[in-house]
Amino acid sequence: MTTFPNYIDGQWTMGTQKVPNVNPSDTNDILGEAASATADEMNEAIEAAAKAQIAWGQSTPQQRFDILDAIGTEILARKDELGDLLSREEGKTLPEGIGEVVRAGQIFKFFAGEALRIAGERVDSVRPGVDVDMRREPLGVIGLITPWNFPIAIPAWKVAPALCYGNAVVLKAAEAVPGSAWALAEILAKSGLPDGVFNLVNGIGSEIGPVMIDHPKVAGVSFTGSVQTGRSVAQACAKNLKKVQLEMGGKNPMVVLDDADLDVAVGACLNGAFFSTGQRCTASSRLIVTEGIYDQFVAAMTKAVSELKVGDARDAGTQIGPVINARQLEKDLEYVEIAKAEGAKLVCGGDKLGGPGHFMAPALFVDTDNSMRINREEVFGPVATIIKAKDYDDALVIANDTEFGLSAGICTTSLKYASDFKAKSKAGMVMVNLPTAGVDYHVPFGGTKGSSYGSREQGRYAAEFYSVVKTSYTQP
Repeated sequence: MTTFPNYIDGQWTMGTQKVPNVNPSDTNDILGEAASATADEMNEAIEAAAKAQIAWGQSTPQQRFDILDAIGTEILARKDELGDLLSREEGKTLPEGIGEVVRAGQIFKFFAGEALRIAGERVDSVRPGVDVDMRREPLGVIGLITPWNFPIAIPAWKVAPALCYGNAVVLKAAEAVPGSAWALAEILAKSGLPDGVFNLVNGIGSEIGPVMIDHPKVAGVSFTGSVQTGRSVAQACAKNLKKVQLEMGGKNPMVVLDDADLDVAVGACLNGAFFSTGQRCTASSRLIVTEGIYDQFVAAMTKAVSELKVGDARDAGTQIGPVINARQLEKDLEYVEIAKAEGAKLVCGGDKLGGPGHFMAPALFVDTDNSMRINREEVFGPVATIIKAKDYDDALVIANDTEFGLSAGICTTSLKYASDFKAKSKAGMVMVNLPTAGVDYHVPFGGTKGSSYGSREQGRYAAEFYSVVKTSYTQP
């Protein structure tokens, strides 16, 4: 049986605890067994990272470039193999799985280039004869906690900048998807990276997560996951005076105005709401449609959703794969019942499908109100609602009426409304005539309100979290 071990201080170790890695498309298919670390193993990884970071933090830009670029090159060369593994263990369709792997490779190559472009500043002091310079230095040991829905891309967009800026890493990947994290660790292990600079510690978050957060040698924690867990991470980091970065939930709106191109709007909403089985924090789960186009949109969207092909993630033609596991499927189905009880009208889907996997027919509700739980709480599954708005101003108010603020979109042919929405939307990312999900790797990612906390991820803005600024004064 295939094993997915931990990687600590340059050594692979299975430890004493193991958990099965199950294919959500076919629960009879066991990919292998993954190591489940103990608190002692987490401590060992942190100590190794702290020791290795000293030399790595003094490595040259060329050394970092060569290693990060080599990692990116191998990821891209193995995109089909790794994409198949990702789709098999997480449930993304195969094209989505391969696409995610490609993005991971591109991220490492981007930060390889950034390693050569770490800039400082020099200014004149207000005092005669004194020079002032500012430079970026590594934060130190960084703990990374990543979710199951993007099992290689999110680790990549945390690991790559951490290494680029001279930090050592302890990655705690989601226990539901150990294979992708193991594959990434295997590539890093062969890249020439010194032992201890990168460590992979799989295990149950509630058991080993606090060990990471409370350890005095961990200088910062970057977390992507649920709102509830994120708040706990923030509180623990504040208590220990650690730098923290959080990416959490979303209840993202997509506004469709009367003047929108109907085909464009339906395509953007279908992609944003249901692709990746709706298991994206950027998914557009609230479709806010103005009165003039409402009936046309409902009819077209209902038809499009009902025609989506649900099946094994790796089968040709599958558009929607399985939900990640039985617990998440149960939660999704529970929200369908909650919405019905609140008076929302289910026009298609919403039921559990047969087979040995965790399949659900994509659900679309109409005639919903923004006060309903289905429109307030993140479902994280193939469920979307349609809300009727009087006009643009009403739609904008509804879009912003949420505790989240990650991504927002608008479909319109009006430059006036597009420009106004970009200015007034209370979200960190705004899309015009595009799905709310799907962002570039070289620009900042993050939201407002309850969606994000701390500095932005990705692109050059990643430097704000993964480095610290030192100011030096010199009198020759």
